[in-house]
Amino acid sequence: MLKLKIVSPERVEFIGTVEHVKVPGMRGEFEILTDHAPIISSLQKGTVEYDGQRLDVLGGFVAVQKNEVSICVEMDED
Repeated sequence: MLKLKIVSPERVEFIGTVEHVKVPGMRGEFEILTDHAPIISSLQKGTVEYDGQRLDVLGGFVAVQKNEVSICVEMDED
């Protein structure tokens, strides 16, 4: 399991445990699973997906370390 925290400038969008997270990286979409290698990546406009939930974003950053995923996003309010 992964500990996931998604924040935007307006609020905390999600905190909880999930099995996987899919994010729109600058070089394409990628998935984060348990025991993923440490990484920091910028995000482009797209959709963050986690355990059946979808969150449209304009961009942001993701950091992964020791099964903790932190995502800071700018929300697509459309």
